[in-house]
Amino acid sequence: MSLLRKIIARPVATAIVLFARAITAVRAIWPGEGVPPDTCIYFANHSSHGDFILVWAVLPPRLRATTRPVAGAEYWLKSSVTRFIGRDVFDAVLIERERDKRTSDPIEVMATALDAGSSLILFPEGTRNQTDAPLLPFKSGLFHLASARPNIRLVPVWINNLNRVMPKGEIVPIPLICTVTFGEPLQIQSGEDKQVFLDRARTALINLSPKQAGGNE
Repeated sequence: MSLLRKIIARPVATAIVLFARAITAVRAIWPGEGVPPDTCIYFANHSSHGDFILVWAVLPPRLRATTRPVAGAEYWLKSSVTRFIGRDVFDAVLIERERDKRTSDPIEVMATALDAGSSLILFPEGTRNQTDAPLLPFKSGLFHLASARPNIRLVPVWINNLNRVMPKGEIVPIPLICTVTFGEPLQIQSGEDKQVFLDRARTALINLSPKQAGGNE
């Protein structure tokens, strides 16, 4: 990142965080032991383009500074504006989703970011959930990343109401109160079967849903 882009990126990031908080009045709900202070993987439900922004916005500044969203390179590199926002403002870990056009292994790219001390925000559903189901089936990426770095803790994060703030097809956000609920960290077990792990991670995430907990959305 050039010095000029870095200077510009900082106030832009601050403005985005303040805007997200103003529109959503977002409130973080932490587990009993708090959010892990060390490197971890936050995995969340995905229903809006603004999901990672909300997770990023509620993290304490010291954690936000070392937390990077995982995002599709095809989207964030398509123009100079999105490239600046993705690379410079959010310092996103950009992965190539189209298998036949990949020049690098997405798991290796994410593992390298973890090794460098960055925490990651990722969405194991792989795409935005536009259905009535609480969660789409998880893709295998979370399993492969956890297997590659089994000592890294994985933190489930449930984002509530953001899909109503920015409904599909709308340009102007609708102010609503959102919550971001962080669950207890989990880790992959030695020799754990892929589907068993994904089911366990999915259950840990869906259990944070207000509907699952008996609350109201």
